[in-house]
Amino acid sequence: MKKKMLSMVLAFAMTASIFAGCGSTADSTDAAADTDAAETTEATESGDVAASGDTWKIGGIGPITGAAAIYGNAARNGAQIAIDEINEAGGINGSLIEYNFQDDEHDAEKSVNAYNTLKDWGMQILYGTVTTAPCLAVGAETAADGIFEITPSASSTDVLTDAGNVFQVCFTDPNQGIASANYISEHALASKIAVIYDSSDVYSTGIYTTFKSTAESLGLELVSETAFTADNNTDFSVQLQQAKDAGAELVFLPFYYQQAAIVLKQAKDMDYAPIFWGVDGMDGILTLENFDTSLAEGDVLLTPFAADATDEATVSFVTKYNEAYGETPNQFAADGYDAIYVIKEAIETSGVTVDMTAQDMAPALIEAMTSISVDGLTGTGMTWSAAGEVSKGPKAVKIENGVYVSMD
Repeated sequence: MKKKMLSMVLAFAMTASIFAGCGSTADSTDAAADTDAAETTEATESGDVAASGDTWKIGGIGPITGAAAIYGNAARNGAQIAIDEINEAGGINGSLIEYNFQDDEHDAEKSVNAYNTLKDWGMQILYGTVTTAPCLAVGAETAADGIFEITPSASSTDVLTDAGNVFQVCFTDPNQGIASANYISEHALASKIAVIYDSSDVYSTGIYTTFKSTAESLGLELVSETAFTADNNTDFSVQLQQAKDAGAELVFLPFYYQQAAIVLKQAKDMDYAPIFWGVDGMDGILTLENFDTSLAEGDVLLTPFAADATDEATVSFVTKYNEAYGETPNQFAADGYDAIYVIKEAIETSGVTVDMTAQDMAPALIEAMTSISVDGLTGTGMTWSAAGEVSKGPKAVKIENGVYVSMD
């Protein structure tokens, strides 16, 4: 009975802290955020979490409402599955995990507010943030506070701090550009290539820059290179016409799925059907509301995760994710899942204990990250540099009949 009462108190406290971090938005957004917060608390409570002080307190930050919610919900849910598995197996070194995920709506200021909420809660390790701009803002805070941070999906190298406290599970932007050019060259997918990129976005320009330099070194011909900005990202007819007139057989799209969906629709309208090649920001296009998935048929996406893989770990994860959330997980979910197991490995290797503060844990966790090797859904033998970058191999998937199919 005492344990049950403690669980009830913990559930109430976590619900209050999560609601406090959701911010003030429209009624529909509030309702969605409240529902998500309740689900997060319920999921943590269902693991029969012990009293505060006896648990590993992992905080998470990402967009679970707003335009980037596909990324944040996937990363949050993937992590939840890993946490449930670990808690069901007895936790880490005998202690269970408490998980408190805050919504930042892909907004840097709200992300910092969420971070402060998690600090007040007693967070020992930060899982997040999910997207790059908030991660830049929060990374400055974790560096100053001496808190260990691991991001599943903020891919810019700019999120890596001089303090060396931030580690990535996803590919960095430069690596995505390099890997894309190498794959296209090795598989002889096209002789004439066009690029459309967002010149106002560090994510897009970072990938474009390394793709261009690598493609040119490999002898690939870039016949058209055109840009857009956040202020004119709804009409791509000029960029597409230039690519078409130049005879581009493949169009490289290093930006997010919202704009990619518009590109595909407008290309269809002008009867232009090259191979469209995307990177991790394009993942999520198949679940975009009201998007005709037939427009993406035959297009290719560079990713570390293929949901149709037949290995036991992937099949188990995809099955659990489908059962829990009613959809097929994307790479953000898989990176989130892997991030939790990376944290587990770092804790076990470092020798930190559950009663330590975040500041006491961080140096040992940082040191452990450069010595561990983790087999995950998104890569085998994953290792990390002292700067925080992950080393793992990419995969390519083609969209066929509305699903991702591995090309390897």
